[in-house]
Parts: sequence; structure tokens; C-alpha cells
Amino acid sequence: MPPYRTLRLLCLPLVLSAPGALAAEPNAPVASPQPAPSVRLPTVEVLGDSEEALQAVPGSAAKLEAEALEQAHLLTTNEALRKVPGVVAVDEEGLGLRPNIGLRGLDPNRSRKVLLLEDGVPLSMAPYGDNASYYHPPIERFERIEVLKGGGQLLYGPSSIGGVINYLTPMPASRPSARVTLSAGNRNYVNVNGQAGGVVGDNGLIGSFMHKRGMGARDNTFSELTDVTFKALVGLGTRQWLTLKASYYQEDSRLTYSGLTEAEFAANPRQNPFRHDTFNGKRFGLSAQHEFIFTDTLALRTTAYAGLFKRDWWRQSSNSGQRPNDSADLACGGMANLDTTCGNQGRLREYTMGGVEPRLQWRYQLAGAESQLDVGMRGHFEVQERRQENGAFPDARAGDVVENNQRRTNAWTAFVQNRFSFGRFTVTPGARVEALWLYRWNRLGGAGAGVTGTDTLLAAMPGLGATANLGAGTTLFAGVHRGFAPPRPEDVIANDSGAVVELQPELSWNYELGVRSQPRPGVQVEATGFFMDFENQVVPASVAGGEGATLTNGGRTRHAGVEFAPRLDVGKLRGSDHNPYAVVAFTWLPTAEFVGTRLTNITSAAGTSVSGNRLPYAPRETVTATAGYSHASGFDAHVELVGMGEMFSDDLNTVAPIANGQRGRIPGWVIYNAAVSYTLPRLPGLERLTVFAAGKNLGNRLYIVDRSRGILPGPPLTVQAGLTAGF
Repeated sequence: MPPYRTLRLLCLPLVLSAPGALAAEPNAPVASPQPAPSVRLPTVEVLGDSEEALQAVPGSAAKLEAEALEQAHLLTTNEALRKVPGVVAVDEEGLGLRPNIGLRGLDPNRSRKVLLLEDGVPLSMAPYGDNASYYHPPIERFERIEVLKGGGQLLYGPSSIGGVINYLTPMPASRPSARVTLSAGNRNYVNVNGQAGGVVGDNGLIGSFMHKRGMGARDNTFSELTDVTFKALVGLGTRQWLTLKASYYQEDSRLTYSGLTEAEFAANPRQNPFRHDTFNGKRFGLSAQHEFIFTDTLALRTTAYAGLFKRDWWRQSSNSGQRPNDSADLACGGMANLDTTCGNQGRLREYTMGGVEPRLQWRYQLAGAESQLDVGMRGHFEVQERRQENGAFPDARAGDVVENNQRRTNAWTAFVQNRFSFGRFTVTPGARVEALWLYRWNRLGGAGAGVTGTDTLLAAMPGLGATANLGAGTTLFAGVHRGFAPPRPEDVIANDSGAVVELQPELSWNYELGVRSQPRPGVQVEATGFFMDFENQVVPASVAGGEGATLTNGGRTRHAGVEFAPRLDVGKLRGSDHNPYAVVAFTWLPTAEFVGTRLTNITSAAGTSVSGNRLPYAPRETVTATAGYSHASGFDAHVELVGMGEMFSDDLNTVAPIANGQRGRIPGWVIYNAAVSYTLPRLPGLERLTVFAAGKNLGNRLYIVDRSRGILPGPPLTVQAGLTAGF
């Protein structure tokens, strides 16, 4: 098999070599004694898989490699993302099933303001029409995580404001192999996961399986989920490859939507009165990526993808006037009647989405400058079917239909980016154009005849980035780009009339200036200053349901801060098998505020100016600091500090909590995690056997993470132990 075929199937970026080709791109790894590679067409990577890859990125970026993820023995995706500066990951139910991810002070609620990708393919089931993460794959599915926050994200969309998070699934190993991990812990936690695959001839195959279950952060909660993924790589001659992937996810949870009131939290902070609430979800995903090398300097990748997500979330209604899912249930007298006369609401959703994206990469020389052009387009569609049924009994799963909506979004996108390299300097201009068609059909409107409405939107996003190689492994980078996020059909098209509501897209100018350096093996640091200037940020007065929850044109907002990410590996620095190490991810966000004219949307305080107030859910400080020791023999032990500063939950910056728990200051908190693992010497029949133990929130600290729908406590002390066997 030719060398470049071998490289492709060994999970490296796709490269071709030829005598007289252009010099190697800075982020192309040296993996064989071939001439310098010219064309690099990453199949799934946003950043690439080499240390040099980061040096060429004209903006802040971070990679969480497989070794770091494995050593942490993560319980949730939130734990992983907190290792990246600038990221706020808010817990919800305790198992990370629906992470709430925000970047640089943007609202983390439902991860609406961040673009989530899996192997370069949109992960959200409606990234244009409802970019809310009611589904998120388990952390066990991923091998690596990439986070891109600078202008380079213009190659990806639709959201180009906060950043891009790309989750990477494993590729087939060079020979048939398998791995199984078994773990268990307190709160009835059990996790079984593994993968198997390899390369045979010109083709590769890998499959993974995960099943886990356990209690959440509160009483009367329990989740059980299964995740299965298959990926196949098919060789189609010497210049073509096809990657096929299919995934299936199922979740059956006893989880409530409502948080606690102040009185309930004081009486028992981990109680869950709504023991009949259930969440059931299924997700199917398919993707195909075809790669074609035309010449030594020209390559094309075409990606097609489709997904179906169905979820039913049944929530009890207390009719207490203090819950986001209260309804006019005349038979319900309040909380005391939850198990007798109070009914419930079924929020039933079905999302279908798909798209096709060809992406061309061309390497050429222009006036002595080595250049790389990336250009592409995408057609994307999504359909949302949304129903609400109000049941007559606490555990009924059928009832009166009070909402029956179809919402559709079609999007056509074009993007281009060109990197010009002048020795130590690179300049990278780029642009993205989004054209959207939005549609809403209220089947229950118009006296039963139905009401429809449409709207269109066109937006252009330019950007410019630059890097300067200062020598000694140090790169200075700077950039500016236009940020854009589209409004949802439900926000711009009135439900009862179909008329267009003047809710504008989110628009911003984002600026960065930073430096990353690796002056010696074992020493790394990145420091970035950022400034985000919103012409319009779509925000609620309060992210809680109920009063003030309607999305509005928030007008101008401003974000400014600094991110700092150093790492020290003493073993690499000294060339020793003994490696004490330290890693820090710190963010300081002194500015995250409303500017210009802005009045609160909370009706009880109508007319009150909030200009100068801090944005909800934007902590001033976040930090994750890890100190540990590892040895080349396979031993690792570390302790981790995770902290988050105080936050406000509404635009009034209310300090004293109100009775329903949905507004008020959220105090800052600090927790400690620890993990230890050891890989035993090779045993007969096993390539590897690793035993491990991990503890999360070691002090069992009680702290508040969210007030969106009432008070939610952070996860309690969680302890797990297990083993990983490789064959």
C-alpha cells in the first residue's frame, strides 16, 4: 500500500508528497521519509493534530488530547471543557447530559451561543433554527477536543461569535485492536464502554459502545443512556477516500425541568418534588466524507450529513405561580397535590436536519508568497416538529394538544479564506456569507385553519488574522472578525399572525491579540486579550422561564478580558521519566456589560435602565488548575482545583434572591477533584491493563450552579473506580 494511504489510515491528516512540491504547511506532521507534503486536507480537524498546527492558527485555540482526557477520568463533558480558558460550562442534571456552554461571557444557557461540531459536522439538531443542546453525546465517545475562538472560525458556521468546539471520535488503529473500560461508583453509577477496530488492506473500521447509568445531582433523579457509533474508511484508488459514520443514542431519564424555590432549597437542597418528570430521547446520525486529491496542490472534500432527534419531556405542573411550566390547571391546588390532582405537560420535539458541503483546498505561490486557499459552500436544511400536550394526571403521557408547530430553516452558505505566508509572517483574510429562509406554521392558529409566516436573512462576515513567528517557539497572533448568529424562526415570526417580528440577528466585532510559546520541551504558554463589541446581542432580561424570559434585541453589549493557559512538564524539561506537572486555565472577564440605551424587560421593573449592568451568567473569574505527577511506567496522580466567580441571573443584577429562586446573585464557588491511575506491566493476552480511581467535589461542597428555572445545586461528592483493558 502506498505510504500516503498508510498515513491516512493511521489517523493522520491527509497529505500527498511529490518532488518539487510547495514547502510543508506549518501544521503538517512529519510522519514518513517522504518529500515535504503539499496538500493538507483535514478530514475532521479544525486545528490539526500536531504541535505546529497551533502555531499557524491566527487566533486563540486549544486542544485537549486523548492522554489528558484519559488521565482525568472524566464523568462529564463539562469537566473537560473547563480545562480550556474562556469556557464556562454550567452543570444541569449532574451527569453532563445537557451541558450549558458559554464562551467569553456569552450566555451558556443550552449552549446556544457556541457552535458544536463532531468530526467537523454540526452536532446540534437545529444549528440555525434552534441551537439548543437538549442532546449532547457522552464524553466517552470522543478521543480529542478542539476549541477555536479566533477569526479562523469563519470557515465554520452558522454561529461565528463565541467560538467553535469540535469533538473528534477515534480513527481505526493500524492493526486490529480492542479496548474495554468498566467503572462504578456511588450514587448507583455504572459505566461500560469500549471500542474495537483496525485496518485491513485499504480499508479501516472502528466501532464504539457505551452504556452508563446513575443518579443525578438531586433526589428522585436517575438516567440511563446507550451510545453506539461505527466509522468506516474505504480506499477508492490512490487518490480517493470515503469515510462513513453512523451513530445511535438513546436516553431514558427521570429528570425534572424545574429547579427549587428558596424555601425548598433551604429545607433540602437536593430534593426533587417532581418525581414523575421524565425525559426520553433518541438520536440517529449519518455522515459521509469523500476526499479527492486532484493534483499535488489541489484537493476537494465533500461532506454529506443527516440527523434525526426525537425527545419527549414530560413535566409536572404545580400551578403554584412560581414554576416555569405552570399551567391553568384548575384541578391542581398547588405543590401538595402533585401526586393526586395536578397534571403535567409534554414538550414533544422531533428535529430533522441535513446538508452537503464541498470544500476545496489549493496551495499555490503568489508573488513569492506561499499561499493556501480554502473555499467552499454548504446547503443545509432543518425541520422542527414541536407539540405540547397537557396531561390530566401526574404520569399521563397523552392529553390536550395546546401547541402544534412546524418550523423550518434552509440555509445557503459560502466561505473563503486565504493564508499568505511571508517567511515568519502570515496574513489570513477570510469571509463568510449566510443566506437564510425561515418558516413557521402554527397548525392550531387561524381558528384551526393554520397560520404560516416566512422571513429571509442575508449576512456577510469578513475577518482578518495575522501571525508573526518571533523565534524560540513563540508566535504572536492578532485578528478581527465579524460575529454573527441567526435568530430562530419562533423569535422572528409571530405564532398567531405569521407576521415578521423585528428581532435582528446577533452582530458583533471581535478582536484578539495574543501570544503562544513553547520555548523548550515541557514548557507551554498561551495568553490572549479579547474584546467583543456587539451591535446587537439577543438576550432575555432573565434566562429563567416566566417573567422577563422573552428574547429581545439587547442592543449593544461589550465583553473584554484576558485568558491565560500555561503548562509545565518537568520530566520533558529535564529529559526524565519522572514528570511533576502543572496546568492552569484562567480567565479574567472584568467587562461583560450592557452599553447604550437598554431598559429591562422584567415587567415588575418596567422602565428601569440596565445600561452598565453586568450580563447574566458572566462570571468575572474562572479557573481550573491541575498539579500532578506521572511516570513513564504508566503511573499518574493529580489534584484539580475548579473555581467560578459570582454571577447574576438577570439584567437588573438582582442580589437578594426572590421567592421562586429564579432571580438573585449566584455566589462563586471552588471545588476539588482528584484522580490516580496505573498501567500494569504487560500481561499475557493483554496489550494494556490500567486501574484507576477518581473523586469529584471531594469536599462535598453544596453550591448553586444555575437559577434559570429555579435553584439547581452542583453535583455532590462522586467517587468512581474501574479498569481499562486493551487487547
